[in-house]
Amino acid sequence: MQTILGAGGATGIVLAKELRAYTQQIRLVSRKPVRVNADDELFPTDLLNAREVENAVAGSSVVYLTAGLEYNSKVWKRDWPILIQNVIDACLKAKARLVFLDNVYMYAASEIPSMTEQSAVNPPSEKGKVRAQVQDKLLGAIQENGLQALIARSADFYGPDVQNSPLNISVTDEFRKGKKAFWQVDASKVHSFTYVPDIGKSLALLGNTPDAFGEIWHLPTSSEKWTGKDFIEMIASEMNLKPRFYIFTRWMMQLLGLFVPILKELKEMAYQYDRDYFFDSSKFEKRFSYKPMSYAEGIRQTFKNQ
Repeated sequence: MQTILGAGGATGIVLAKELRAYTQQIRLVSRKPVRVNADDELFPTDLLNAREVENAVAGSSVVYLTAGLEYNSKVWKRDWPILIQNVIDACLKAKARLVFLDNVYMYAASEIPSMTEQSAVNPPSEKGKVRAQVQDKLLGAIQENGLQALIARSADFYGPDVQNSPLNISVTDEFRKGKKAFWQVDASKVHSFTYVPDIGKSLALLGNTPDAFGEIWHLPTSSEKWTGKDFIEMIASEMNLKPRFYIFTRWMMQLLGLFVPILKELKEMAYQYDRDYFFDSSKFEKRFSYKPMSYAEGIRQTFKNQ
């Protein structure tokens, strides 16, 4: 049995499809799970409830944690420590291997222009501090309790059927409303994005590669150095629109954040847009001979059925 915790998002859906290459026994766990494959086992669970998580993980050989929480620092501080401890305890009891899908928020701001698995951990944001605590709990459980686990990191993501990607929020959705797109702070800076189908494929591959555990892996991401302006222009081309956009500055975030809570949450992450943001996945690519999706083709595939 291979189990996905937080199975309802775009990544969980792709992962469920990819796991069919490795197993016919797939358990989907979330508050209201929905089948992806015809014979998936559905297991409604509150990941903040230790007993429910233990029951959801029981009998699993590999567990994938792809869950997300509301994008709010207070929620993250309150809930992530509970959630990750529940999952660690359940995996230890079930003797299951754990694959944790992570982001890059824990890296020092100075590392953002060239992120690797060895990048220094020194988060400048409150949400980043929470992710660093989660990493510490996992690495501690590996070293002290014998947990078989790995951390799989993604850059910002995009792809077909993805609703909450920065590219959707700031570009595609605005164009569809007949408005200008916007980009945070500086559209001339490089910004890496990971293609969600690549995330799903690579998580399934890692979970079924026993000697990959005990390590941190950057998931396959194009090495092309596209800027925010490049992404806006490509998306506009796919939508047969002019690439009209404006820069969403820090002072705008500060002002509008008084009325729109999510903008207040974005402000502390603005450092990821005032410099190049390049995500190096060469370790994974070399180990598995994997070629990530190019940005041009990834965007074409994203709009193929829209």
